[in-house]
Amino acid sequence: MENLTMLTDLYQLTMMQGYLVNGCRDKEAVFDVFFRELPFAGGYVLAAGLEQVVDYIENFSFSEEDLAYLESLNLFTEDFIEELRTFRFTGDIDAIPEGTPVFPFEPLIRVKGRIMETQLLETAILNLVNFQSLIATKASRVVTAAHGGPVMEFGLRRAQGPDAGVLGARASFIGGCQSTSNVLAGRRYGIPVSGTQAHSWIQCFPTELEAFRAYARTFPDTCLLLVDTYSVISSGVPNAIKVGLELEAEGHHFQGIRIDSGDLTYLSKAARHMLDDAGLKSAIIVASNDLDEETIFAVKAQGAAIDAWGVGTSLITSKDSPSLGGVYKLAAEGEHGVFHPRLKVSENISKITNPGIKKVVRFYDRAGKAMADLIALEDEVFEEGKPLTIFDPVQTWKRKTLINFRTRELLVPVFRSGKRVYDLPKLNEIQAYAKTELTTFWDEVKRLNHPHKYTVDLSSKLFDLKQQLLLKIHHDIIANIQKQEVDPDVDR
Repeated sequence: MENLTMLTDLYQLTMMQGYLVNGCRDKEAVFDVFFRELPFAGGYVLAAGLEQVVDYIENFSFSEEDLAYLESLNLFTEDFIEELRTFRFTGDIDAIPEGTPVFPFEPLIRVKGRIMETQLLETAILNLVNFQSLIATKASRVVTAAHGGPVMEFGLRRAQGPDAGVLGARASFIGGCQSTSNVLAGRRYGIPVSGTQAHSWIQCFPTELEAFRAYARTFPDTCLLLVDTYSVISSGVPNAIKVGLELEAEGHHFQGIRIDSGDLTYLSKAARHMLDDAGLKSAIIVASNDLDEETIFAVKAQGAAIDAWGVGTSLITSKDSPSLGGVYKLAAEGEHGVFHPRLKVSENISKITNPGIKKVVRFYDRAGKAMADLIALEDEVFEEGKPLTIFDPVQTWKRKTLINFRTRELLVPVFRSGKRVYDLPKLNEIQAYAKTELTTFWDEVKRLNHPHKYTVDLSSKLFDLKQQLLLKIHHDIIANIQKQEVDPDVDR
């Protein structure tokens, strides 16, 4: 992976120099990565991007060229440049594994260490996690709509740049896509690659039939023909049937057809009848044409005879929800391993952060279905044999008592003292894990539109800590106002 050390916002570096100048070089901090709202008005997000975060941190170092550029900005002191010359991450990171369904306000990644180090990681971590989590979630929705029909990711040409195309293909595979058209992603990540031909191939031959026969001669055992260049019903399918029967007569298997335009429901039904009547019942029908989960769901509901789906622009760009909006917020600060909870206050209630060093606990019933998540303080313990009543942290009268549950802590150690302690799973293992994890949630949570809201609450201990800090901040503000009224020169 390319060294991404300089993939940061300028203010991360200026703050770091400020910490150094003001004697805070060894001050420690804990930051949480989380998002506030679910994209697509959906029911969950699939966590993704952790492997790239690990690569980023393991390759973290400023080159002499990097330092020369920073010096040229005339912003930084010689002492700070020297600090960067040997700068490495030496802290701890815990994270929720890729492929795990996650929800608003849950720490996806927790970073602990010297504030100069933890501060610098913010921009790159958010860049890597926000995008891939978004695309993995979009892919999961598309795959859910396809309801078992394989989905191929076809979005490279419409992606916002090469990196988005490659990492988007990776994230799409995590979300359940079976293949990608992206050859570089296939080589880099071991994703199966798939593709047929474009309309230009058909147009380059004197007739559609000659184009089909030429392709069949070239790829006799993987022949899937694009049938909508001229007319699906009048030309494309009849010519594909001729070529398919010729292949079958020669001992090959005719794979099928792809439809890339028109009314997919009507055309696929008609094509299916024609293929079946010709004895090509095993030939599949693939659909493409600016598909998304809503279109796939609607077309399937109308009885379309489509076996597989090629999804491009809407998937790779997350067209209807272009960003996840993950944030990186300070949760605690301290020195020598002793931390004090910190809280950000806002008039917007969703922007008030949850203080302290936290974990996420998922509760399951005895059948293995997820019942609720609890954001709790790191040292809390929940006894599996003891009923537990949880409550909504905003509408506190909404309560739920969990009984006969088992628990699982979602955050796992990734780095300790700057050294990786986590074995990165293979991409196909992440995909299989994500698929299994999604089966632990009720279908109502995974519904494309108006899903059931999964319960995510704060533990009583965390809730009380948050209220205490809010009251303290309020009292401090009032005391400061009163002091200014007594001495109008204060703070001027």
